[in-house]
Amino acid sequence: MIRRLLSASLLALSAAACTTAAADAPTSAPFAPYNSAMAGETALPRAPQGVALDESATLTRFAFGSCNHQSRSQHMWAKIAAKNPQLFMLIGDNVYGDQRWNGGSGLMDLRSSYAEQASHPEFARFRSEIPMLTTWDDHDYGFNDGGASFAFKLLSEKIYETFWDSSAQVRSRPGVYDSRTIGTEAGKRVQVILLDTRFFRSDLDRGPYSEDRPPLGPYSRPNTGPDVTMLGAEQWAWLRQELAKPADLRLVVSSIQVITDAHDYEAWETMPQERARLYEMLGQRAGGGVLLLSGDRHAGGIYRERIGGEEMWELTSSSLNLAFNDTASNTAREPDPKRVTDFISEENFGTVDIDWGAKALTLRLLGNKGEVRAERTVEWSAP
Repeated sequence: MIRRLLSASLLALSAAACTTAAADAPTSAPFAPYNSAMAGETALPRAPQGVALDESATLTRFAFGSCNHQSRSQHMWAKIAAKNPQLFMLIGDNVYGDQRWNGGSGLMDLRSSYAEQASHPEFARFRSEIPMLTTWDDHDYGFNDGGASFAFKLLSEKIYETFWDSSAQVRSRPGVYDSRTIGTEAGKRVQVILLDTRFFRSDLDRGPYSEDRPPLGPYSRPNTGPDVTMLGAEQWAWLRQELAKPADLRLVVSSIQVITDAHDYEAWETMPQERARLYEMLGQRAGGGVLLLSGDRHAGGIYRERIGGEEMWELTSSSLNLAFNDTASNTAREPDPKRVTDFISEENFGTVDIDWGAKALTLRLLGNKGEVRAERTVEWSAP
């Protein structure tokens, strides 16, 4: 991962995991007494007023994306809206609030990044038209590859929850994980589970540098310690309860990739025991199909894996306005038997159409002109 200002030569290598000019964070510092930094929410930026999600409607099309830089072009909002999704999920690196951070406990760069994002008329127009759900990733959490050891995560959470006007349920507990069930018609209920892969996550384990392989990330040594966690005990217990609820289709949102083993950047593969735990829980769910959604990589693709006799699909979309590479070179650079498409490395967003009659999903990645860059139609089945 790239820690400081990227040179032109390194940009081509950074199609990995939402990695722009993020500074290292004081992860070993104790929690600071926030004092005025934790003062009333009126001092914190807020997103433009959004339109409410109709949770009683039958969901037939939604869109999602990740990695949106507040200082770059906001042209993608109009392209997404033109596809008429009933819901848009912004699933991490929703702003880049760590690039100019000086280590101060007030997280002033994070605040100003949110404020800049709120100022864009394209974003405000989109918010007024399309309902949104969100979760965070490292650059809108605190720092590059950040996890539970981030010293100022309580303030970061408060900034996030204030900006996005998080629900009372989210505000009542540590972390920003959330769940919604959309649709009341029998056989057409969609459960959206938005995981938090930051607030509780154990530190990652770096492996030795090797010249014998492409530069595909620093985390080549899986973290298998007995206390290692991706989600934390409380979120794991919550997830089990959510998967026990009735649903006909479940959308499980992870800011980082789940299925792939093809790189050594942030992904669930860095904690194999935790990924196995996730797969086990998904296999024990109370019915309904499953689709995994992820971002983070500054590239997107469609992935497939057979897990416990079930075919699992994952759609990765990244980034909305911060592309680092081109599809041809990035696809060649990261071969992956689990990816069934090219590795789309220009600006992109994802859409999913739900055919309730056929129990089928049409997964698409679309480019910055709204054109289809990758597409698969897949069927789902209950366990």
